[in-house]
Amino acid sequence: MKISKSFKIYIHIILVLLISKSLLAADDFSKNIVIHEKPLIIKELKFKDVNLQDIDLADKKGKIMIINFWASWCLPCKREMPSLAKLAEKYPDVLVYAINMEKPNKLRAGDFFKSIGITSLDIYFDPDFKLVKVFKMRGLPTSILINKNGEEFGRVVGEIDFNSEEFIKLLNKYI
Repeated sequence: MKISKSFKIYIHIILVLLISKSLLAADDFSKNIVIHEKPLIIKELKFKDVNLQDIDLADKKGKIMIINFWASWCLPCKREMPSLAKLAEKYPDVLVYAINMEKPNKLRAGDFFKSIGITSLDIYFDPDFKLVKVFKMRGLPTSILINKNGEEFGRVVGEIDFNSEEFIKLLNKYI
C-alpha cells in the first residue's frame, strides 16, 4: 500500500501543530491563575481542623493566606501538594490551609499526606461543603488567595507549581 505525498504532508502539519500547542500550553502560567481587579469581600470563612473543631479565619487578617482545596483521589492535587508544602516552609508568614474536600477521615487524609511526604501542613475539612458554595468552586485542586485585609485577591484553578518564579513574583506583590 502506497501513501500519497500530500497525506504525509498533512500528517506532519497536524503533528507539528499538536506538539507546538502542548509546549505552549505547558509554559502558559497565567491560564490557571485569576487575579481580581478589585478584591472580593469574604463575609465568612469557617471550616474544621483535623479534630473537627471550628476554625474561623475572620481573626487572621493581617496575613496573606492560601486556602487549598484538595482530595485524596485527585491526581493533580497529589502532584501539586509538595510544592504547596515547600512554599509554606519557605514563607512562614503566608498561612496555608489545606482543606480536604471529602467526608472527614483523619486516617485517610493523613495517609495521603504521608504517601507524598507532606509533614509540614495541617489537615482541615469542610464537611458540609459550605466553602464550595462560598467560592463557587468548579473542580480540584483550587486555591483561594487572600490578602491581608481578608479579601480574595485571586485564585488558582487547577494544578500549579507554587514555587515557580511567576507565582513567587505574584505572591511578593501582596506580602
